[in-house]
Amino acid sequence: MASFTLDSLRERVRGSVIGPDDPGYDDARAVYNGMIDKRPAVVVRPSQVADVMTSVAFAREHELPVAVRGGGHSAPGFGTVDGGLVVDFTAQTGVRVDPATETARSGPGATWADFNHATHAFGLATTGGIIGSTGVSGLTLGGGIGYLSRQYGLSCDNLLSADVVTADGRFLVASETENADLFWALRGGGGNFGVVTSLEFRLHPVDTIYGGLVIYPAAEAETVGRFYRDFIANAPEEFGVFLGFHQGPPVPFLPEQWHGKPVCVIVGAWTGPLDEGEKRWQPILDAAPVAGSFVGPLPYPVLNGLFDPMLPKGMQAYWKADFLASLTDDALGVAVDFGSRVPSMESANHYYPIDGAVQRVAPGATAFAYRNVAFAPVIAGMWHDPADNAANIRWVREYWEALHPFAEPGGYINFMDADDQGRIAQNYGPNYERLAEVKAVYDPENVFRVNQNISPRVDAPSAGTAPGGTPAPAAQQGGATSDED
Repeated sequence: MASFTLDSLRERVRGSVIGPDDPGYDDARAVYNGMIDKRPAVVVRPSQVADVMTSVAFAREHELPVAVRGGGHSAPGFGTVDGGLVVDFTAQTGVRVDPATETARSGPGATWADFNHATHAFGLATTGGIIGSTGVSGLTLGGGIGYLSRQYGLSCDNLLSADVVTADGRFLVASETENADLFWALRGGGGNFGVVTSLEFRLHPVDTIYGGLVIYPAAEAETVGRFYRDFIANAPEEFGVFLGFHQGPPVPFLPEQWHGKPVCVIVGAWTGPLDEGEKRWQPILDAAPVAGSFVGPLPYPVLNGLFDPMLPKGMQAYWKADFLASLTDDALGVAVDFGSRVPSMESANHYYPIDGAVQRVAPGATAFAYRNVAFAPVIAGMWHDPADNAANIRWVREYWEALHPFAEPGGYINFMDADDQGRIAQNYGPNYERLAEVKAVYDPENVFRVNQNISPRVDAPSAGTAPGGTPAPAAQQGGATSDED
């Protein structure tokens, strides 16, 4: 490894270069998951794409591992790395909306709260996550499941183009017509293929929705689960609601007797005609005795940020996930058992529906391969006190071990933790081999390995050659330049 000084990097970038001896270093190295305590050699906060290109070249020159931080929400803490270079985009939160074309271009550090704030002004939205503080880039690159998935597909299904800095320092545009193999891989393949510096999305008319959450006592969980399974199978795609297990939150609409007690919830939105909302939600309210509810007309961004106050940066976090072809009685029994033992106020287990528009996309059309399953469950352990780590991690692991026999081989990479690297091929499913081939084209040395990592296929063509051995298009071989502020 060649020796270096941070001054040599500072001379080449216009953004901030923060090293271990600089004020603010501890803040710069901190990520959302307070369990992660890593010490990068340098954190670069780029001011423009040129800084990203320079930073990637610098990291390669000095053999430094590269971590990319967008919203910083990664449960495994992939937004930082010991002894490496962090490209930190958390200040680049701008979102530009074009209401005429119903599209939006997002900065690489924007969260879904940023994105929804910008698009809601025009009565528009696209599929985002469940938590407003989740990063747009990371969620989209892994697929992107949210309230609007059944109606409009995954976040990656609504991605129109992306600007990318590749491992060799080139700037490329990826879309259906430019570097199409890279564009295919970005839609579900995670951060394996380069540093994404902006994303362009298709938007949809979503403004005020009829939604919220209904909370039931844990004793009603089996009844509610069976109801939900049948309800969502026949619900119009305008209904994006999920089943979940929590401890009762200290909110005004839930009587104090349920605060901190195990509860079952149905959360989500009706995005069809607003005047139908009350009628559409009534079966959910009638499914079982209700402990508390908060349902009515809401601006879509309010729903998307509903859980944010409970989930501040800095908590301990450990997650596991799977895909379920269906919510069988056996799987539901596991959910009811472990859901009645949620170990902290912030921990949760959700069963997200991914049917409807998600399933109308062919499994090979994007890198997100699991288009034939009905649910994406996540077991999200979140808590404050490190002294509780062992108990909370044990709940997550034991829950996953009990659920996995009824699940598909792989799970959603955005819900995986750092110890899930052994599941990589299963998580990318039938698209793994093609992803490994594309990885070999754009990152043959695996520079971008701080992620749910795809190893480059060793016998694949090198950069400048498209997967399959054919010469790459001229746009792929070359490299444009861009100065984005």
